[in-house]
Amino acid sequence: MRILQTPPRYPPAVGGVENAVAGLTRGLVGLGHEVAVLCANEPISAKEEVLEGVRVRRLPYVGKVANTNVTPGLPIAILREEFDLLHTHLPTPWSADWSAIAAAAKRKPLVLTYYNDIVGEGPFEGIARLYNRTGLRLLLRLAKKITVIQPEYQNSPHLRGLEEKVEVIPVGVDLARFRPEGAASDGRTLFFLSLLDRHHRYKGLEDLLSALVAVKEEVGDVKLLVGGGGELLDHYRRASARLGLEEAVQFLGFVPEEMVAKYYNRCDIFILPSTSRAQEGFGMVALEAMACGRPVICTGIVGVAEEVERVGAGLVVEAGKPEVLAEAIARLLQSGPEAQRMGAAGRRLVEERYGWRKVAERFEGLYEGLVG
Repeated sequence: MRILQTPPRYPPAVGGVENAVAGLTRGLVGLGHEVAVLCANEPISAKEEVLEGVRVRRLPYVGKVANTNVTPGLPIAILREEFDLLHTHLPTPWSADWSAIAAAAKRKPLVLTYYNDIVGEGPFEGIARLYNRTGLRLLLRLAKKITVIQPEYQNSPHLRGLEEKVEVIPVGVDLARFRPEGAASDGRTLFFLSLLDRHHRYKGLEDLLSALVAVKEEVGDVKLLVGGGGELLDHYRRASARLGLEEAVQFLGFVPEEMVAKYYNRCDIFILPSTSRAQEGFGMVALEAMACGRPVICTGIVGVAEEVERVGAGLVVEAGKPEVLAEAIARLLQSGPEAQRMGAAGRRLVEERYGWRKVAERFEGLYEGLVG
């Protein structure tokens, strides 16, 4: 099949959706399909190139609304492409909406992956509500199939009445790139990884910093590595200083792709304390950490939380409760063999269910049902 993907951005851009689309496209190429990507040119990269068999074309953009690049050339670019099926991704309305309209104009089936609800803060709250009542409804109607990355999202109020269209297909993980490489050195290192901008405050770093104060009081020396850059990096540095955590927290800034797996392997526990069910889609970083054999502590709203609990790959805590998070961290730091067993259980889980080839095969079956 000739498959066109229209994510908002594509690597070297950093983010959960970007990584998910890259993993899926490589998996589809490995299954013998012809895959092209149209996206915004952010960060500035080659306008057109082939990456691991995927033809990537990056378009100029004139600005951003919330986290959505406005690419005026996208509609025409889609119409000029030859494809059997178009797969687009939400929550970035501009690329998803124009993809739906262009696919309908070319009479080609549209698949939409619905990562999470669209919400807004401050002046964007009203814009989000307006979009959900207008553009989103049209987009959902035009999509032939809608995939969600965790079962919980089948209950989104925006997807009511569309049950026949909706299918759960999770994101995956690169099992060769993310793999165990030995035990961490000191037994007291925590790792958190996210973009540190206003669009990702829901990842819960402020709760984690608050919890760390109590952890230090109970277990003594502990080190938190915070990976990620963004306009809130200095804000979190100041918050850490106010809490007296200067010696306990190391802000790494932007972590290059080739270093991400190394940091997972340097830590003893990976922590994802997300606070917003509406905004947290799945938590790919939790999958990557488990693939590296590391126990995970996450909140119950993270998409993989149910699996973490089911197989014993870590601990699941209530969102927005730093004191509960602190108890879980202290327990695992002091548990020794229990934490090691959890890490091994996580690796087995991702091998069984979340390799990108297996995820790509599920999408392949869905695509064939529409194209065939």
